[in-house]
Amino acid sequence: MELVVIRHGETQANAEGRYQGALDIGLKKSGQRHIARLADEIAATQAPFDRLLASPLLRTRESAAILSRQLGLPVELVPAFRERDVGLFEGLTQVEARTRYPELWARNITRRWAESPPGGETIDEVIARVSLGLTELASTMQGERILLVAHGVVAKVIRAVTIAGFDDFFEWQLPNGGMLSVRLSLADGGPLRFSRPLDGGD
Repeated sequence: MELVVIRHGETQANAEGRYQGALDIGLKKSGQRHIARLADEIAATQAPFDRLLASPLLRTRESAAILSRQLGLPVELVPAFRERDVGLFEGLTQVEARTRYPELWARNITRRWAESPPGGETIDEVIARVSLGLTELASTMQGERILLVAHGVVAKVIRAVTIAGFDDFFEWQLPNGGMLSVRLSLADGGPLRFSRPLDGGD
């Protein structure tokens, strides 16, 4: 199965460099236009897709709706691929987070595998959730070509567990409207090739 992941179009929070996580924020007009251009490009240059999936958050639903109109595919919402919730940091810029929560910021709390800002998800929890979603896709959609509209951290996890490993997990970023292609197979025990480091460090 081929899975092509698209990160949603730009939101105002993206433009301002804010953590948005679980916040239900829609696209900027420029983000809508960007995804519309991308949809035209996909329709003209990509092989047909069998399914169009999306995270249930507004920014991914809006992006998927634009792709749906161009590609003629219904949108299927998959909660496993929603963005990481970063708790107290939601809606803040990095400067605001550092100023309001200096102790958490000093601990580099958003980049710890097994810890998170209060009220948020750990990276380990997101890895487990997304990995379960990938395994389910691989078991039910073999031989299909799938387009998934998702988020920045979700794309990081998909790339890390399928093709790249975790060495550059915190450095690599899929831009808004960017595309990532991976192949999922149940051969050799499952679609996931890599597990994150076990040292519990940053």
